[in-house]
Amino acid sequence: MADGRRSSEDYLEAILMIREKKGNCRSVDVATHLGFSKPSVSVAVSKLVENGCVERRDDGQLMLTEKGMAIARSTLDKHHLLTDLFCALGVSPDTAEHDACLIEHSLSEETYEKLRGFWQEHLA
Repeated sequence: MADGRRSSEDYLEAILMIREKKGNCRSVDVATHLGFSKPSVSVAVSKLVENGCVERRDDGQLMLTEKGMAIARSTLDKHHLLTDLFCALGVSPDTAEHDACLIEHSLSEETYEKLRGFWQEHLA
């Protein structure tokens, strides 16, 4: 997987998570959430705007487009499933969270769907 895709997914997922938690999201919120500098976030958000994933409003609010929302929701769903699965296996919550973040970007849709089906049938 290209680092650019992973990075984009991380940013989109962060925007979604922040908006769900706070109701709004600005670049400074993303910087705080991800632990990145404001200038780095500004560059990344500009690329997401260019790619049609994010809209930046005049008041600084970051809004996910339909395309951005689909990517963010898919990434976050994978993250939650993997975290829950790892915790169910006895992995500590912090490690489960960390590992889920690493794996969510490289997991194929086929494998994700099989894991999700297994989880729903046997473990949920």
